[in-house]
Amino acid sequence: MSGYLDHLTVERGLAANTISSYRRDLRRYVEYLAAAGVRGLREIAESDVSGFLAALRQGDDEHPPLSTTSAARAVVAVRGLHKFALLDGLVPDDVAHEVRPPTPARRLPKAVPVESVVALIEAAGAVDGPRGLRDRALLELLYGTGARISEAVGLAVDDLDRGQAAVRLAGKGGKERIVPVGSYALRAVEDYLVRARPALAATGKGGVRGGALFLNVRGGPLSRQSAWAILRSAAERAGHGAGGVELSAMSPHTLRHSFATHLLDGGADVRVVQELLGHASVTTTQVYTLVTVDRLREVYASSHPRART
Repeated sequence: MSGYLDHLTVERGLAANTISSYRRDLRRYVEYLAAAGVRGLREIAESDVSGFLAALRQGDDEHPPLSTTSAARAVVAVRGLHKFALLDGLVPDDVAHEVRPPTPARRLPKAVPVESVVALIEAAGAVDGPRGLRDRALLELLYGTGARISEAVGLAVDDLDRGQAAVRLAGKGGKERIVPVGSYALRAVEDYLVRARPALAATGKGGVRGGALFLNVRGGPLSRQSAWAILRSAAERAGHGAGGVELSAMSPHTLRHSFATHLLDGGADVRVVQELLGHASVTTTQVYTLVTVDRLREVYASSHPRART
């Protein structure tokens, strides 16, 4: 198992959080096999793999039933382990090949109106001092580029090209992409760099600690957890946005969804949005087109004189 996890880390370049989840899933798989009397990879049968999936969905005294998404991730980890073992010559067959992960119910991304995003950003910037400038810059950048939260907090100062109004984002698997930065986000980041980041950096021992773009109040790099807290606090202060939209349940991914949906609403090509989001397949991006179609349907139903019976 350790060899497979090393392979995922070194060769595939998966994120630390993903590796941690896979390790937890595989540890549970090993425990399940041990309880069934299976002691080695060559003793595992397809029925053991499918039985593990059933156990995940059913739960037991020590584990609650897993959701479809979590069970699917665990099965993907197990399938990857068996495929790795086959390619490495450890087993003669891939017994997990025919065991398919459960298919999650299709959920449409959540997006909020532009006016609600503006209210959120204004609430973030309402905090006095360097923190308000930092928080506003962070949320402007998240919404203005569609960056994942891990990509945003992982930015170095040099990743932002203010002359070209663009930012270099490191996505999943270490894949980099260049994304334009709009004037609002660029101005907010510039204000933060000039008026706030030096003060935050000075609180750290020895002044500036590394080249991280977003710093915490101790002068170190801002963490994902802290970025989440910044958004949550701003959402609570903003309360309700346009049309009474409740903002307190917003997440960084909501800003990413809104970025994509608003681009498509404005006429952007889905393949351009795919590149901006860093999706490997346009199929992943096309789910946003369903959102815009639903919105068009709502407008049509409420506006056209012959739309309703």
